[in-house]
Amino acid sequence: QVQVVESGGGLVQPGGSLRLSCRATRTLFNKNTIEWYRQAPGNQRKLVASISISGDTYYADSVKGRFTISGDNAKSTVYLQMNRLKPEDTGLYYCRSQRGDVWGRGTLVTVSS
Repeated sequence: QVQVVESGGGLVQPGGSLRLSCRATRTLFNKNTIEWYRQAPGNQRKLVASISISGDTYYADSVKGRFTISGDNAKSTVYLQMNRLKPEDTGLYYCRSQRGDVWGRGTLVTVSS
């Protein structure tokens, strides 16, 4: 079964850090682009960051300089390191495999004091 599974969400204070993980089945991870989306309450999902198999990365303007996306081929996992978190970073974070348009169930990030 092809799938992606997110983990690592939680409650953090403003200015804090979290690392999200997206583990993909091997067939999805190879030669693929993995994306992270955020859905804030009452809003549509928006692309936050992505990484291709060649290592090319993309970041939304709102997270540039604070978030870092990386991949571990051996673990078929993509990470999203989130630093200097702000309340507006709160939302459900979804991982998506471009190949096959496969979505995970999401992991909740709450930034609040």
